[in-house]
Amino acid sequence: MNDPRRGRVMLRKELLENGFNDKAIAQRVKGGEWVKIRHGAYTDASTWDALDKAGRHALVARAVVAQSRTNVVVSHVSGLPFVDAPTWGISLDLVHITRKDGKAGRSEAGVDQHCGKILDGDAVELDGLTVMAPTRLALETTTVVDVEAAVCVVSHLLHAGTTTMEALRARYELMQHWPETLRTDLVLRLSDRRFESVGESRTYYLCFREGLPMPIPQYEIMDENGRVVARVDFAWPELGVFLEFDGKIKYEALLKEGQRASDVVVAEKERESMICRLTGWRCIRITWADLADPARTAAMIRRALAPRAA
Repeated sequence: MNDPRRGRVMLRKELLENGFNDKAIAQRVKGGEWVKIRHGAYTDASTWDALDKAGRHALVARAVVAQSRTNVVVSHVSGLPFVDAPTWGISLDLVHITRKDGKAGRSEAGVDQHCGKILDGDAVELDGLTVMAPTRLALETTTVVDVEAAVCVVSHLLHAGTTTMEALRARYELMQHWPETLRTDLVLRLSDRRFESVGESRTYYLCFREGLPMPIPQYEIMDENGRVVARVDFAWPELGVFLEFDGKIKYEALLKEGQRASDVVVAEKERESMICRLTGWRCIRITWADLADPARTAAMIRRALAPRAA
Protein backbone atom coordinates (compact mmCIF):
# COMPACT_ATOMS: atom_id res chain seq x y z
CA MET A 1 0.00 0.00 0.00
CA ASN A 2 3.04 2.29 0.31
CA ASP A 3 3.85 2.01 -3.39
CA PRO A 4 4.05 5.65 -4.55
CA ARG A 5 2.41 4.65 -7.82
CA ARG A 6 -0.75 4.41 -5.71
CA GLY A 7 -0.20 7.90 -4.30
CA ARG A 8 -3.10 10.26 -4.12
CA VAL A 9 -4.05 12.29 -7.15
CA MET A 10 -5.78 15.57 -6.34
CA LEU A 11 -7.98 17.00 -9.07
CA ARG A 12 -8.55 20.74 -9.25
CA LYS A 13 -12.33 20.38 -9.34
CA GLU A 14 -12.26 18.30 -6.15
CA LEU A 15 -9.91 20.74 -4.43
CA LEU A 16 -12.25 23.61 -5.29
CA GLU A 17 -15.17 21.65 -3.86
CA ASN A 18 -13.18 21.21 -0.63
CA GLY A 19 -12.56 24.91 -0.10
CA PHE A 20 -9.33 25.55 -1.98
CA ASN A 21 -9.07 28.23 -4.63
CA ASP A 22 -6.58 28.54 -7.48
CA LYS A 23 -4.38 30.89 -5.44
CA ALA A 24 -4.16 28.42 -2.55
CA ILE A 25 -3.37 25.58 -4.94
CA ALA A 26 -0.63 27.65 -6.61
CA GLN A 27 0.87 28.45 -3.20
CA ARG A 28 1.07 24.74 -2.31
CA VAL A 29 2.85 24.06 -5.61
CA LYS A 30 5.19 27.04 -5.28
CA GLY A 31 5.98 26.06 -1.69
CA GLY A 32 7.06 22.59 -2.82
CA GLU A 33 4.32 20.72 -0.97
CA TRP A 34 2.44 19.67 -4.12
CA VAL A 35 3.49 18.94 -7.72
CA LYS A 36 1.34 19.61 -10.75
CA ILE A 37 1.50 16.37 -12.75
CA ARG A 38 -0.83 17.44 -15.59
CA HIS A 39 -3.44 20.09 -16.26
CA GLY A 40 -5.84 20.10 -13.33
CA ALA A 41 -4.12 17.31 -11.39
CA TYR A 42 -1.68 17.39 -8.48
CA THR A 43 0.08 15.03 -6.11
CA ASP A 44 2.23 15.28 -3.00
CA ALA A 45 5.84 16.25 -3.73
CA SER A 46 7.07 13.43 -1.49
CA THR A 47 5.16 10.93 -3.61
CA TRP A 48 6.47 12.36 -6.87
CA ASP A 49 10.08 12.45 -5.65
CA ALA A 50 9.92 8.75 -4.71
CA LEU A 51 9.06 7.68 -8.26
CA ASP A 52 11.24 6.86 -11.25
CA LYS A 53 10.21 7.82 -14.77
CA ALA A 54 7.94 4.80 -15.22
CA GLY A 55 6.36 5.29 -11.81
CA ARG A 56 5.63 8.94 -12.56
CA HIS A 57 4.02 7.90 -15.81
CA ALA A 58 1.80 5.48 -13.87
CA LEU A 59 0.68 8.27 -11.56
CA VAL A 60 -0.08 10.56 -14.51
CA ALA A 61 -2.08 7.70 -16.05
CA ARG A 62 -4.06 7.50 -12.82
CA ALA A 63 -4.84 11.21 -13.17
CA VAL A 64 -5.89 10.78 -16.81
CA VAL A 65 -8.35 8.03 -15.84
CA ALA A 66 -9.74 10.14 -13.00
CA GLN A 67 -10.32 13.05 -15.38
CA SER A 68 -11.79 10.95 -18.19
CA ARG A 69 -15.42 11.59 -19.08
CA THR A 70 -15.95 8.02 -20.21
CA ASN A 71 -14.90 4.59 -18.97
CA VAL A 72 -11.38 3.80 -20.15
CA VAL A 73 -8.70 1.15 -19.70
CA VAL A 74 -5.01 1.97 -19.21
CA SER A 75 -3.42 0.35 -22.25
CA HIS A 76 -0.38 -0.05 -24.48
CA VAL A 77 2.90 1.14 -22.91
CA SER A 78 1.06 3.00 -20.14
CA GLY A 79 0.08 -0.34 -18.62
CA LEU A 80 3.68 -1.56 -18.36
CA PRO A 81 4.53 0.13 -15.03
CA PHE A 82 1.49 -1.53 -13.46
CA VAL A 83 2.81 -5.01 -14.31
CA ASP A 84 6.44 -4.12 -13.49
CA ALA A 85 7.51 -4.53 -17.11
CA PRO A 86 10.59 -2.71 -18.44
CA THR A 87 10.22 0.54 -20.35
CA TRP A 88 13.72 0.64 -21.85
CA GLY A 89 13.75 2.53 -25.16
CA ILE A 90 10.08 3.51 -24.83
CA SER A 91 8.77 7.06 -24.88
CA LEU A 92 6.43 7.78 -21.99
CA ASP A 93 5.45 11.24 -23.17
CA LEU A 94 1.86 10.15 -23.89
CA VAL A 95 -0.58 8.31 -21.66
CA HIS A 96 -2.31 5.56 -23.63
CA ILE A 97 -5.89 4.65 -22.79
CA THR A 98 -8.55 2.63 -24.61
CA ARG A 99 -12.25 3.46 -24.45
CA LYS A 100 -14.49 0.68 -23.21
CA ASP A 101 -17.32 1.72 -25.53
CA GLY A 102 -15.31 1.00 -28.68
CA LYS A 103 -15.75 4.54 -30.01
CA ALA A 104 -12.98 6.61 -31.50
CA GLY A 105 -11.36 8.90 -28.96
CA ARG A 106 -10.80 12.64 -29.20
CA SER A 107 -7.36 14.19 -29.22
CA GLU A 108 -6.10 15.58 -25.92
CA ALA A 109 -2.77 17.00 -24.83
CA GLY A 110 -0.57 14.28 -23.40
CA VAL A 111 -3.06 11.50 -24.08
CA ASP A 112 -3.35 8.96 -26.90
CA GLN A 113 -6.89 7.60 -26.81
CA HIS A 114 -7.42 4.31 -28.65
CA CYS A 115 -10.52 2.45 -29.71
CA GLY A 116 -10.68 -1.31 -30.04
CA LYS A 117 -12.79 -4.28 -29.04
CA ILE A 118 -12.03 -5.42 -25.52
CA LEU A 119 -12.67 -9.14 -25.07
CA ASP A 120 -13.27 -11.06 -21.87
CA GLY A 121 -9.91 -11.47 -20.13
CA ASP A 122 -8.32 -8.53 -21.94
CA ALA A 123 -8.47 -6.26 -18.89
CA VAL A 124 -7.75 -6.70 -15.18
CA GLU A 125 -8.06 -4.60 -12.03
CA LEU A 126 -4.68 -3.40 -10.75
CA ASP A 127 -4.02 -0.82 -8.07
CA GLY A 128 -7.62 0.40 -8.27
CA LEU A 129 -7.50 0.91 -12.04
CA THR A 130 -8.66 -1.11 -15.01
CA VAL A 131 -5.52 -2.03 -16.95
CA MET A 132 -5.06 -4.26 -19.99
CA ALA A 133 -3.92 -7.74 -18.98
CA PRO A 134 -0.27 -8.67 -19.68
CA THR A 135 -1.08 -10.70 -22.82
CA ARG A 136 -2.88 -7.82 -24.50
CA LEU A 137 -0.41 -5.25 -23.15
CA ALA A 138 2.44 -7.19 -24.74
CA LEU A 139 0.72 -7.26 -28.12
CA GLU A 140 -0.39 -3.63 -27.95
CA THR A 141 3.16 -2.57 -27.13
CA THR A 142 4.43 -4.11 -30.36
CA THR A 143 2.23 -1.66 -32.27
CA VAL A 144 3.67 1.52 -30.75
CA VAL A 145 7.39 0.83 -30.15
CA ASP A 146 10.25 -0.55 -32.21
CA VAL A 147 11.11 -4.25 -32.39
CA GLU A 148 14.02 -4.16 -29.93
CA ALA A 149 12.05 -2.45 -27.16
CA ALA A 150 9.05 -4.72 -27.77
CA VAL A 151 11.22 -7.86 -27.50
CA CYS A 152 12.39 -6.63 -24.09
CA VAL A 153 8.80 -6.20 -22.91
CA VAL A 154 7.40 -9.44 -24.29
CA SER A 155 10.35 -11.50 -23.07
CA HIS A 156 10.05 -10.01 -19.60
CA LEU A 157 6.35 -10.87 -19.36
CA LEU A 158 7.05 -14.39 -20.60
CA HIS A 159 9.87 -14.82 -18.07
CA ALA A 160 7.69 -13.47 -15.26
CA GLY A 161 5.03 -16.04 -16.17
CA THR A 162 2.27 -13.45 -16.59
CA THR A 163 1.65 -14.61 -20.15
CA THR A 164 2.66 -17.48 -22.42
CA MET A 165 3.61 -17.73 -26.06
CA GLU A 166 0.48 -19.82 -26.65
CA ALA A 167 -1.71 -17.08 -25.17
CA LEU A 168 0.07 -14.39 -27.19
CA ARG A 169 -0.32 -16.31 -30.44
CA ALA A 170 -3.98 -17.03 -29.78
CA ARG A 171 -4.81 -13.39 -29.01
CA TYR A 172 -2.70 -12.17 -31.92
CA GLU A 173 -4.81 -14.23 -34.31
CA LEU A 174 -7.77 -12.01 -33.36
CA MET A 175 -5.97 -8.70 -33.93
CA GLN A 176 -4.00 -9.17 -37.15
CA HIS A 177 -6.18 -6.61 -38.89
CA TRP A 178 -5.33 -3.95 -36.34
CA PRO A 179 -3.10 -1.13 -37.61
CA GLU A 180 0.66 -1.29 -36.98
CA THR A 181 0.77 -5.05 -36.30
CA LEU A 182 3.18 -5.92 -39.12
CA ARG A 183 6.11 -6.11 -36.68
CA THR A 184 4.21 -8.15 -34.08
CA ASP A 185 4.98 -11.55 -35.59
CA LEU A 186 8.70 -10.76 -35.73
CA VAL A 187 8.65 -9.65 -32.09
CA LEU A 188 6.98 -12.90 -31.05
CA ARG A 189 9.54 -14.94 -32.97
CA LEU A 190 12.44 -13.14 -31.29
CA SER A 191 11.03 -13.08 -27.76
CA ASP A 192 11.94 -15.85 -25.32
CA ARG A 193 10.95 -16.58 -21.72
CA ARG A 194 14.55 -17.65 -21.02
CA PHE A 195 15.86 -14.09 -21.26
CA GLU A 196 16.38 -12.91 -17.69
CA SER A 197 17.00 -9.21 -18.30
CA VAL A 198 16.64 -6.37 -20.77
CA GLY A 199 20.36 -6.75 -21.48
CA GLU A 200 19.91 -10.36 -22.57
CA SER A 201 16.91 -9.50 -24.75
CA ARG A 202 18.89 -6.73 -26.43
CA THR A 203 21.90 -9.00 -26.93
CA TYR A 204 19.78 -11.58 -28.72
CA TYR A 205 18.20 -8.86 -30.87
CA LEU A 206 21.67 -7.52 -31.71
CA CYS A 207 22.65 -10.96 -33.05
CA PHE A 208 19.52 -11.03 -35.20
CA ARG A 209 19.86 -7.48 -36.54
CA GLU A 210 23.55 -7.85 -37.33
CA GLY A 211 23.14 -11.20 -39.10
CA LEU A 212 25.12 -13.25 -36.57
CA PRO A 213 24.47 -16.95 -35.92
CA MET A 214 21.71 -17.09 -33.32
CA PRO A 215 22.89 -18.40 -29.94
CA ILE A 216 21.12 -20.70 -27.49
CA PRO A 217 19.90 -18.81 -24.40
CA GLN A 218 20.58 -20.04 -20.85
CA TYR A 219 22.79 -22.94 -21.95
CA GLU A 220 23.61 -25.49 -19.25
CA ILE A 221 27.22 -26.51 -18.64
CA MET A 222 27.91 -29.99 -17.28
CA ASP A 223 30.95 -31.42 -15.53
CA GLU A 224 32.70 -34.71 -16.25
CA ASN A 225 29.97 -36.59 -14.36
CA GLY A 226 27.11 -35.08 -16.31
CA ARG A 227 26.01 -32.75 -13.51
CA VAL A 228 24.89 -29.21 -14.37
CA VAL A 229 27.44 -26.90 -12.76
CA ALA A 230 26.71 -23.60 -14.50
CA ARG A 231 24.42 -21.84 -16.91
CA VAL A 232 25.64 -19.23 -19.39
CA ASP A 233 23.57 -16.44 -20.88
CA PHE A 234 24.18 -17.55 -24.48
CA ALA A 235 26.18 -20.23 -26.23
CA TRP A 236 27.20 -21.37 -29.71
CA PRO A 237 28.13 -24.98 -28.80
CA GLU A 238 29.06 -25.96 -32.34
CA LEU A 239 31.45 -22.99 -32.52
CA GLY A 240 32.87 -23.40 -29.03
CA VAL A 241 31.90 -19.95 -27.75
CA PHE A 242 29.70 -18.66 -24.92
CA LEU A 243 28.62 -15.14 -24.10
CA GLU A 244 27.83 -13.45 -20.80
CA PHE A 245 26.06 -10.12 -20.49
CA ASP A 246 27.54 -8.14 -17.61
CA GLY A 247 25.02 -5.70 -16.21
CA LYS A 248 24.96 -3.91 -12.88
CA ILE A 249 21.80 -5.73 -11.80
CA LYS A 250 23.42 -9.10 -12.46
CA TYR A 251 26.31 -8.39 -10.09
CA GLU A 252 24.01 -6.91 -7.46
CA ALA A 253 21.95 -10.10 -7.55
CA LEU A 254 25.08 -12.20 -6.98
CA LEU A 255 26.24 -10.09 -4.06
CA LYS A 256 25.82 -11.98 -0.77
CA GLU A 257 25.73 -10.52 2.71
CA GLY A 258 29.20 -9.43 3.77
CA GLN A 259 30.61 -9.57 0.25
CA ARG A 260 32.18 -6.70 -1.64
CA ALA A 261 31.69 -6.06 -5.32
CA SER A 262 35.28 -7.17 -5.93
CA ASP A 263 34.47 -10.55 -4.34
CA VAL A 264 31.69 -11.10 -6.86
CA VAL A 265 33.97 -10.15 -9.77
CA VAL A 266 36.62 -12.64 -8.60
CA ALA A 267 34.01 -15.39 -8.17
CA GLU A 268 32.64 -14.71 -11.64
CA LYS A 269 36.15 -14.95 -13.12
CA GLU A 270 36.66 -18.27 -11.38
CA ARG A 271 33.34 -19.48 -12.73
CA GLU A 272 34.36 -18.43 -16.24
CA SER A 273 37.66 -20.29 -15.91
CA MET A 274 35.85 -23.43 -14.76
CA ILE A 275 33.51 -23.31 -17.77
CA CYS A 276 36.40 -22.79 -20.19
CA ARG A 277 38.29 -25.68 -18.59
CA LEU A 278 35.30 -28.05 -18.83
CA THR A 279 34.28 -27.11 -22.37
CA GLY A 280 37.40 -25.76 -24.03
CA TRP A 281 35.25 -22.84 -25.25
CA ARG A 282 36.07 -19.15 -25.52
CA CYS A 283 34.16 -16.53 -23.52
CA ILE A 284 32.74 -13.22 -24.75
CA ARG A 285 31.62 -10.60 -22.26
CA ILE A 286 29.59 -7.56 -23.25
CA THR A 287 28.12 -4.65 -21.30
CA TRP A 288 25.53 -1.89 -21.76
CA ALA A 289 28.18 0.22 -23.46
CA ASP A 290 28.72 -2.54 -26.04
CA LEU A 291 25.00 -2.65 -26.82
CA ALA A 292 25.14 1.08 -27.56
CA ASP A 293 27.56 0.36 -30.43
CA PRO A 294 25.99 -2.67 -32.14
CA ALA A 295 28.10 -2.62 -35.31
CA ARG A 296 31.39 -2.68 -33.38
CA THR A 297 30.08 -5.29 -30.94
CA ALA A 298 28.79 -7.50 -33.73
CA ALA A 299 32.20 -7.36 -35.42
CA MET A 300 33.84 -8.41 -32.15
CA ILE A 301 31.41 -11.33 -31.73
CA ARG A 302 31.90 -12.37 -35.35
CA ARG A 303 35.67 -12.52 -34.85
CA ALA A 304 35.23 -14.64 -31.74
CA LEU A 305 32.96 -17.05 -33.62
CA ALA A 306 35.40 -17.50 -36.46
CA PRO A 307 37.19 -20.90 -36.37
CA ARG A 308 40.70 -20.66 -34.99
CA ALA A 309 43.60 -21.79 -37.07
CA ALA A 310 44.93 -25.20 -36.06
